[in-house]
Amino acid sequence: MQLQTVLLIILAAIFAFAVVYFQYFYKAIQNKKLQYTLGLLRFVVLFLLLFLLINPKITKNTFVTEKPNLVVLVDNSSSIKTANATEEVESILAFIDQNDLLDERFNTVMYSFGNSLYSLDSLGFTENYTNIGKALSSANNIYKDTNSAYLLLTDGNQNLGEDYEFYAQRQAKSIFPIVIGDTTKFDDLSIDQINSNKYAFLKNQFPLEILISYNGDSDVSSELSIRENGKLMFRESIVLNSNKRALTKEILMEASEVGIRNLKISLRPLVNEKNLANNEREIAIEVIDEKTNIALVTNMMHPDLGVLKKSIETNEQRQVSILKPNIEATSLDAFDLFILYQPDRSLQNIYDFIQNKDLSYFTIVGTKTDWNFLNEVQNSFQMNSFEQNEDVYPLFNEGFTKFDIKEFEINNLPPLKTVLGELLITTAHENILEQKIKGVPLEDPLFSILESANSREAVLFGEDIWKWRMEIYRQEKSFERFDDLWAKTIFYLADSDPKSRLTLDYQNIFYGSNNAFIKARYFDEVYNFEPAATLSLKLIGDTPNNERRELTLLLKNGYYEVDLSSLLPGNYSFEVSVENQDISEKGTFTILEYDLENLSLSSNYSKLDRAAKNSQGALFYPDQLSEMVATLSQDNRYVPLQKSNQNVVSLIDFKVLLATIVIAMAAEWFLRKYFGLI
Repeated sequence: MQLQTVLLIILAAIFAFAVVYFQYFYKAIQNKKLQYTLGLLRFVVLFLLLFLLINPKITKNTFVTEKPNLVVLVDNSSSIKTANATEEVESILAFIDQNDLLDERFNTVMYSFGNSLYSLDSLGFTENYTNIGKALSSANNIYKDTNSAYLLLTDGNQNLGEDYEFYAQRQAKSIFPIVIGDTTKFDDLSIDQINSNKYAFLKNQFPLEILISYNGDSDVSSELSIRENGKLMFRESIVLNSNKRALTKEILMEASEVGIRNLKISLRPLVNEKNLANNEREIAIEVIDEKTNIALVTNMMHPDLGVLKKSIETNEQRQVSILKPNIEATSLDAFDLFILYQPDRSLQNIYDFIQNKDLSYFTIVGTKTDWNFLNEVQNSFQMNSFEQNEDVYPLFNEGFTKFDIKEFEINNLPPLKTVLGELLITTAHENILEQKIKGVPLEDPLFSILESANSREAVLFGEDIWKWRMEIYRQEKSFERFDDLWAKTIFYLADSDPKSRLTLDYQNIFYGSNNAFIKARYFDEVYNFEPAATLSLKLIGDTPNNERRELTLLLKNGYYEVDLSSLLPGNYSFEVSVENQDISEKGTFTILEYDLENLSLSSNYSKLDRAAKNSQGALFYPDQLSEMVATLSQDNRYVPLQKSNQNVVSLIDFKVLLATIVIAMAAEWFLRKYFGLI
């Protein structure tokens, strides 16, 4: 308590005593006992009122020692068990828990991790994935604003997530890894990844990109082979060494038959190579028949015709025939899609055939188009032509969603020739390109996709697209960008199969059952997603136990899903059906016996060492626990801090003092009244 406050309290007592003395003792009352009682009561009232005004306080200082955190992150993946290092991990944890120096210096907290970070309860070493980067990121979120060090117990082999070596470069906390497992290095070849498309087109080539790595110091040679149902489809020798530890092979395979092709990619093992699990991978490619016969019908000659035929036929599955409108009606059945170039009345029979068959078609209009006829013969769009020709430049529509056209760029493309007029599209549509005249954007479409209940239609409101193909070749020495736009447009128009109300999404081959899921989407009669349906799956497995299951798909965020992670490796066929509806879809898949945690037999101590150095930490081995304790306990970055907390406490209880004042005043008043002093 401050001296000023003490003096004020003394002065308050003196003042209260002086007032009492003047009132009760200066003019003495005959009854001495009553005199002292009334004086005491008046003193209490005056003193406590002044005491309330002074409101004295005292300051209490408490001291707390704040230790830095030692965050222990323990690898709980199955690779630790495979390396027979479970007892080693448990003994290290016991050492850390019982070490007095660490306990005196740090606040120790322990977590386990596999795919995610968990508070350490018990260790089973059953996690199927190792995501060290995510474990470090999660720990950083928890201990972001604290003084902490990370003690990482792991073999350093990560098979999921961001590379922890590079993540360590940008984090503020230091990492002190303890290497778990066998540090002996063995020569090892590995197929790390295979990139491929899910689908291929019949009689086309499909690419495979195979990423191969080598862990060793000597020069080695092997053989990369691809087999389908045991039949050798590809073979090539490869050479790797300490200077060339990685190799990417790009291979083109022939899609010769329709259906699912299961390919086994393998590397011939090295002499004395111990880890053979990473020498083989399997993939599945579905070959589909996209063969399309296209009739390009027109009553005129124009350079656009040859460009369209050449561009579309870059895909061998498409054949374009340039026809005159007077073709026999019986011959039209041979075509899957029609392109109508600058229609006039001579195409009346073609339009009649298209409308009777509900076929999709592609209309290209220009300066020679008969708009009176076109307005009469179809109802998708109408134009009141001004009969004025104009050059229009393309303006790309970023919001187009029917198919992916992001790679098509319109930079510096020459204008197309069109006819100006009032254009009205009367059916649902999306614009790929819009018109721009003399630098001014218009709301009129240049290239549009129209869709009705029974067919699809594309309309290009301009001629001279041959100029685009020439300009793109001039810029890039390739027609690919131009041809890709028409390929996607034709594919979209030719995909005339009825839209299924039940669609499935799944892999033909699952590497292990951990990520084995089947997703489904079910739509109502107007093709809106139906979240209230009940979807069930019947599954038959070609496995030793002849697996048979009936499962219900669970509703997720905009789709249904069933988890198949409990299935054994094998081949499976299944059927997904909708309750109370005659709607179902079938499929097959294979689950391979595959464990990512078994792909590396040795600990990756060199990577852990780089991660430690990147974060200003240090690497240790299980026989260096004493050095680890000494390093951490002597590191000046991790010094316990003594913090003081100052707490100002009031000496008075207002309620008690107020009650005392009221009681004293009431008692004084009562006594004075009783003895006639008022």
